[in-house]
Amino acid sequence: QVQLVESGGGLVQPGGSLRLSCVVSRNIFSINALGWYRQAPGKQRELVASITSPGSTRYADSVKGRFTISRDSAKKTVYLQMNSLKPEDTAVYYCNAVGVGYPWGQGTQVTVSS
Repeated sequence: QVQLVESGGGLVQPGGSLRLSCVVSRNIFSINALGWYRQAPGKQRELVASITSPGSTRYADSVKGRFTISRDSAKKTVYLQMNSLKPEDTAVYYCNAVGVGYPWGQGTQVTVSS
């Protein structure tokens, strides 16, 4: 069973930055696409960024130009660099395979507030 462990969240002021990490318990190149999702209170979970096995990336319009997804295959880790954070980015962030997903991890809380 694949395990996903997210970390790196925290409290940050508007305009600040955070880098999230997700350690995957298997070779990430064997997964067609990995993504970062978020779920804000009272809202559905949404996909905000994804990276395919060949390295193509996609972003939700709401984060385009501010967030960057990347990976380190040797560390089996996927990252989400978040810059110019806004209060509406506040959510619990999760990583998972895109499409047929694995059991969700615990997520990491990101709070953007002054």
